Amino acid sequence: MALKIKFARPAGTQANKGFLLRIALIGAASLAVLFFVVSVFYYFKYGHIVDDRLEQPIFATTAKIYAAPREVRPGQKLSVQLIAEELRSAGYTSDGSATSSPLGTYSAGQQSITVRPGAQSYHAPDSAVIHTNGATVSYISDEKGQQLSSYELEPKLITGLSEDASRTKRRLITYDEIPPNLVQAVLAIEDRRFFEHSGVNFGSMLSWAWHDMVHDRKVRGGASTVTMQLAKLLFLTDNGSFRYKLIQVMVTFHLENHFTKQQIFEMYANQVPLGQQGSFSINGFGEAAQAYFGKDLHQLDLADYAMLAGIIQRPSWFNPFRHADRALDRRNLVLDSMVETGAISKDQAERSKAEPLHLAPGSVDASEAPYFVDLVHEQMQQKLGDRDFNREGLRIYTSLDPDLQRVATSAVESTVHVIDAQVDKLHAQEKKAGQSYAYPQVALVALNPHTGQVLALVGGRSYGQSQVNHAVAHRPTGSIFKPFVYAAAFNTAVEGTILSGQSKPFNPLTELSDEQTTYDVGGQSYTPKNFEGEYHGTVTAREALMRSLNNATIGLASMVGFDRVASLARESGVKSARGTPSMAIGAYDATPLDMAGAYTVFANKGLHIDPWMLASVRTTTGDVVADYTPTSKQVLDPRVAYLTTSLMENVLRGHGTGAGVRGMGFYAPAAGKTGTSHDAWFAGYTSNLLCIVWVGNDDYTDIKIEGSRAAAPIWAEFMKRAVQLPEYSDTNSFAVPDGVDVVNIDEESGLLSDDTCPGGFEAAFLEGTAPATSCDHPADHKNFLQKLFGK
Repeated sequence: MALKIKFARPAGTQANKGFLLRIALIGAASLAVLFFVVSVFYYFKYGHIVDDRLEQPIFATTAKIYAAPREVRPGQKLSVQLIAEELRSAGYTSDGSATSSPLGTYSAGQQSITVRPGAQSYHAPDSAVIHTNGATVSYISDEKGQQLSSYELEPKLITGLSEDASRTKRRLITYDEIPPNLVQAVLAIEDRRFFEHSGVNFGSMLSWAWHDMVHDRKVRGGASTVTMQLAKLLFLTDNGSFRYKLIQVMVTFHLENHFTKQQIFEMYANQVPLGQQGSFSINGFGEAAQAYFGKDLHQLDLADYAMLAGIIQRPSWFNPFRHADRALDRRNLVLDSMVETGAISKDQAERSKAEPLHLAPGSVDASEAPYFVDLVHEQMQQKLGDRDFNREGLRIYTSLDPDLQRVATSAVESTVHVIDAQVDKLHAQEKKAGQSYAYPQVALVALNPHTGQVLALVGGRSYGQSQVNHAVAHRPTGSIFKPFVYAAAFNTAVEGTILSGQSKPFNPLTELSDEQTTYDVGGQSYTPKNFEGEYHGTVTAREALMRSLNNATIGLASMVGFDRVASLARESGVKSARGTPSMAIGAYDATPLDMAGAYTVFANKGLHIDPWMLASVRTTTGDVVADYTPTSKQVLDPRVAYLTTSLMENVLRGHGTGAGVRGMGFYAPAAGKTGTSHDAWFAGYTSNLLCIVWVGNDDYTDIKIEGSRAAAPIWAEFMKRAVQLPEYSDTNSFAVPDGVDVVNIDEESGLLSDDTCPGGFEAAFLEGTAPATSCDHPADHKNFLQKLFGK
């Protein structure tokens, strides 16, 4: 018989259970009430913030900066396809498009393309037909068949003119302009139930909240819907706290109440950050399409849309320029996700996975000229004063050539290591001891010498590291100033004046003394030296400039008159020049931009043109607010400009200080001058392009590297690449003006070269000043050598 033992239940156990349950319920209710009160508080608090923010446009209108129009000329290497791409990137649409752009349209054939500017075009509404023979422009005509010498295409957008330091770039698009495949790609990887939920994915939210409470911070993400991401992008900063998440939810509810799903996605598509290149942040799919693919959004394919959707999660990690493998893997994951959602078929996904990344070459920093944009911003503020040009969304048309800007930036980036290697050698002891030292800064300015148009500008080694614009920093000009001394001397010949100590008007064979000389300057003695202390006795003017001899050049300036040389320099834009001996060898300062303008007097038949960047400011509908015309002044006789240019052509030949640029692969007809003081310079030009390069230390210490070894390599690399571009491929020899004779001179006798003494060199003389006799007997050789070298 089983024994059953019963223990008495303690009194009150049931009552205790009920009590604890009531306490738990009250606590839960209290927490719920507290959560509700806090939620209501934040809902109304941030509701006011959201309402205030939404009273203004979500994306503030910004002024837009445009490049210069590309001039198309017969003979340029341009195909119909390249011209069509240029027009599309400027905002034109083809005749077969569903909508017509207000900027203009085009229709392309096999060997011709018809361009029709629209109502909002930069140009007058004159159409043109550009005819090619396949790869080269053969001729241009209007639609009536009348031939045109050239035609300008629509300027391309460079950037928006940001007021803050973030330099954010964005191209606004509407929801209707977003390709369906892009919408599906984004939702497949970011928010599959976007069109179904009320803005919050509560399941994911609860999971996130649990892991947050147990301090499992490894589990993050996955909770934010597209609307929640937009709330963060527009209103909040993510600090990872529960409070932040609660506020994000409240803002999300407000956005869902204010806008339709399509409007929310449109705002998201314009705001989502998609990378950083150079100094610019890329926001929105419209801008990203240009930054990564060089195309408008509607021109991309399924694979491209999947890549854009894929980099949303971590734009830097998936940057396709730096991490192509990661970007490809992520793109393919998006394509698989689209198959799962039914947006595309498996076959479509596999075909897209087989495609490579279709990235556009170059970078934002290269093509978008941050130093140039900063200067334009400053000029806009100076010219328009307090006018809110950003709020008005003005269109600012500039001088910039994006293709040449890319070449300029690339030339600096790919050549600066040549300078750095020389600096390392100079500082070998410091490097060995582990001591730090700075590398020099760089500036490059390129102009159209006939218009003064600033085509490209690099203000430093890296805009991301330093925004100081060295292209407008005042530095001693060094020997690139010397051509003004020789130009002033040629001026005396044009006037019929003979310099003291000479028997004939100044010419390339005028003999100068290259001996060390002491000058009295304000009661103090000044004794200039040649480079490395070498002196050459009697030399010709041609040789003095070709070898950049200091004492011979100062002696010539003394003969011409220091004040007269200084006056010419000031008229040419070197405003600091004063009539002292040291002026002749570049002791006074100017900016690289100033020197580019100064050299237009040589490259532009004596006409000085102030460098300019602003062409026109217009409203969003194309109405003109202001047009700007560059100032110009005839400073030199065209004959003097050519004679000086001829001397500088010799600098790039034989034993000239700039001859190394030929060994670096630049062979086009050109003139130039090296400069070495505390800084290194190279100034040079072709028939259609002028470029100044400066290299120097920020602390004004001596760089201790000649211009031929520091600045010339950058100049040569830039010009070598520039002349490969269609716009600058038609470089020609410099045109000889009336009143100038170009003759062959026998190198030994200094007389005209003929069959009895062939060879020698070519030299330009003012009409009537060249040698009158030919080298026809050996005594001439002996006499000239005795005079020149004491032999």
